[in-house]
Amino acid sequence: MPIDSKTTDNENIKQIICIKWGTKYGADYANKLYGMVSRNITPPFRFVCFTDDTTDVRSEIECQPLPEIDYPMPVGTSGQWPKSRLWSEKLGNVEGDVLFLDLDVVIVGNLDVFFEYKPEKEVVLTRNMTNPLEKLGQTSLFRFPVGKLVSLQKLFATDPQGIAEKYRFEQRFVTRHAPGGVEFYPRRWVRHFRFECKRSFPLNYFLPAKLPKDTRVVIFAGGALNPPEAIEGRYRTEYPNDAKEHIKLLKTSETAKKRPFRHLRHFILPTPWVEKYWRE
Repeated sequence: MPIDSKTTDNENIKQIICIKWGTKYGADYANKLYGMVSRNITPPFRFVCFTDDTTDVRSEIECQPLPEIDYPMPVGTSGQWPKSRLWSEKLGNVEGDVLFLDLDVVIVGNLDVFFEYKPEKEVVLTRNMTNPLEKLGQTSLFRFPVGKLVSLQKLFATDPQGIAEKYRFEQRFVTRHAPGGVEFYPRRWVRHFRFECKRSFPLNYFLPAKLPKDTRVVIFAGGALNPPEAIEGRYRTEYPNDAKEHIKLLKTSETAKKRPFRHLRHFILPTPWVEKYWRE
């Protein structure tokens, strides 16, 4: 069970935070994330969700308003720049070190190590494997002290649109400008579903996605493939989850005709282990 943040010293507990805005992710994502955290962490812990909609969020989750900002969000760009709210000097009544988790991650192992790893390093990111030749962090899971990244927010506020267009993704901006630099968690702890779990063609038509050894968290950053699609066996919500029907699109879909190999690669079988772990 979570602790009472009003009576417990934050330095002695593990603090998990997430952020939920808009309508892309419903309360079920926050509720399942809490469930996975509670099964994979040594108490005491605190779970805080910064959100603009608390409807149907389970009572164990400590909901707080989205941190206020005084700059516009960029438009027509990549990345999840609303996460810049987390760079504020204050995050509600949360103080000290926090471990941020995206709503769409799947937790498959114990989280304690993410708090214990290199405590002398303040900002620790997941390694981004979509650009293996670039020393780039991933903010689907990262640890930082509240207020440590306020300089990033101040810089971003000077030109949100321009900075978003220059850096494309918020994690590149964090990696490049975090005060004191960043550290990376061991790669084996956090895996990217599309790049490190999904089978390559043609094995994707015969075998479900794998779960690499020593994985603790699986991320679904980028694209339309999230845990529900992985469970059903759909690379995209609009794609069929039947191999024959997927292949037939090569004859009926103009998009598939233009890039046939890409289309063939974008098929997955249902993934039982995602269904096993991604639950309340």
